[in-house]
Amino acid sequence: MAFIEDDKPKKKLVHEIGQDLSALSVEDLKARIALLQGEIGRIEVELGSKGKTMSAAEALFKRS
Repeated sequence: MAFIEDDKPKKKLVHEIGQDLSALSVEDLKARIALLQGEIGRIEVELGSKGKTMSAAEALFKRS
């Protein structure tokens, strides 16, 4: 039994910084942008969380 194209597992979209983009289609490039924007958002949330933790720690140790 042959696989139908839709039944094949889709490759996970991965972007490597500095990779050649010339072979990618417009849709592929848009998908990369969306992927990277999502990752930037995730990083900003983590950065904010760490900043709050650092502020709380600094406030705790400055009470002396």
